[in-house]
Amino acid sequence: MHFTKLNMPINFLDTPKRSNKPRDYGITSLIDNGVPTNYFIDVIESDAHLIDLVKFGWCTALVTNDLEKKIECLVNNNVEYYFGGTLFEKALSQNKIDEFYQFLNLYQCKIMEVSDGTLTITSQDKAKYISEFSKEFYVLSEVGKKDIIEADNMPISQWIDEIQHDLSAGAKKVILESRESGKSGICDAQGNLRTDFVSTITKSSFRASDAIWEAPNKMLQTSLISSIGPNVNLANIAFGDVIGLETLRLGVRSDTFHLYDATGSDFAVPQPNRTSFTHPDRRSNKGLITGRHRTIRG
Repeated sequence: MHFTKLNMPINFLDTPKRSNKPRDYGITSLIDNGVPTNYFIDVIESDAHLIDLVKFGWCTALVTNDLEKKIECLVNNNVEYYFGGTLFEKALSQNKIDEFYQFLNLYQCKIMEVSDGTLTITSQDKAKYISEFSKEFYVLSEVGKKDIIEADNMPISQWIDEIQHDLSAGAKKVILESRESGKSGICDAQGNLRTDFVSTITKSSFRASDAIWEAPNKMLQTSLISSIGPNVNLANIAFGDVIGLETLRLGVRSDTFHLYDATGSDFAVPQPNRTSFTHPDRRSNKGLITGRHRTIRG
């Protein structure tokens, strides 16, 4: 049997329109929490057309022997990358923001994350760091607490205020916390999505594409797709879930099979601003560099 070689898979079904890379809406962001290098490369090379970002989470960049090899794979396959916000918070707690800045430059990062999920930072200080880093980087901020008790005590109004504050300070997108466990932030302790929270957030005065929702498991992914639509921005996706998530988005998996059956669907076809995840002052990712330094002041 002979098949004609195709560059992209064929979809002959009626499914929701998905935005194409580079995109502002419909983003899939993976988390690398220490996956083996060969597995990492296999997934990226196989599914790069579905992957927008990879986050090196948990400060694993500090202990990953093949970090440079992984980054090279991402660059060669047009997938962007960044280091998770915990690295920023740890550097800040040790007064090592300048060293953190040099680390970002060493690995030619275009994107960086400012968060306060573990370390207590005033909103004014957080805004200063966002503003300062946004002069050179595409800044992602994260809103929400990792501790479930703190998250439970954080009213929706505070979430909205922090999101708007971070965007005003210069963040390009805001990541909404659920942790890698999916049991904090936008979720309750049992891992259920706080639907009243989602409804209120999505009706606020910022664009839906400004938010990236952490959704590390199928239950959260299904809930967010059902609530917001197939092109919701999703993060903390496991390397083994790339294809499965895309089938959820398209409504060809049992969990979302009937989601788009009704005529006059509420889910609009995206009209995205195409995002390159780069700051105009950043140089291209062609080899790692050293020797560039400036002072970051909070």
